[in-house]
Amino acid sequence: MKTRFKEFNPKKFSFHKDPVLVLEDFWSKEERDTFLAAMAQAEWKKRSEIQATDLAFPNCGDWLKAQIAPTEGSVLLNRMALPCIADYIESFPRIKQRHMGFSYYSYGAGDCLSTHDDTDEQYARMDAVPGQTPQSLPPQRRIAVVSYFHHEWNPDWGGELIVYDSRKKKDGQVRLEVSYCLEPKPGSIVFFTVPRFHRVCRVDPLANEHRRMSIAGWFMTEHYS
Repeated sequence: MKTRFKEFNPKKFSFHKDPVLVLEDFWSKEERDTFLAAMAQAEWKKRSEIQATDLAFPNCGDWLKAQIAPTEGSVLLNRMALPCIADYIESFPRIKQRHMGFSYYSYGAGDCLSTHDDTDEQYARMDAVPGQTPQSLPPQRRIAVVSYFHHEWNPDWGGELIVYDSRKKKDGQVRLEVSYCLEPKPGSIVFFTVPRFHRVCRVDPLANEHRRMSIAGWFMTEHYS
């Protein structure tokens, strides 16, 4: 489903019926300014400096990642408190704990993210919570989120989010078909259920110094064995 936020009824939407939700004009300019100011103060790490992502996403440029401060994190979670998210999360059985994990991301010219479904163990363990042993299973990602905070983006600059439907062929191979090709439209937010194959297209050199500024992460659940 793709719609403007002011026209969206979260009480009538269900992720069980429609696994992808795109809301345009979710963030006001003032809200984006607040997050961009916080991003300017954040401590960024390059993709190549983060071992898990360096192994999982080679040849994807050197995009940046940073932690969200508690103040901005609270604002983010309050704005995303949609009943359709809670309804989907609570539909899973034997939930032990609920988790959330979100970060800032900055993509410049040459940066991308190769196709994946958010379940690969070699980077899913980044979601491990304090107290878990190395042998513990990480929380299971249930809903992925990405939202855009830059104020300008031109179609020539690339950086689209591609979301796929997957179909298994008779020979057992999985075939991917594009279901959404989404430009990183300022102020928009995208939710989709996990697992779901997706990728971020490479930011074109035509973007020059413009950067694709986003927040991305997951709503997750931990379960009793």
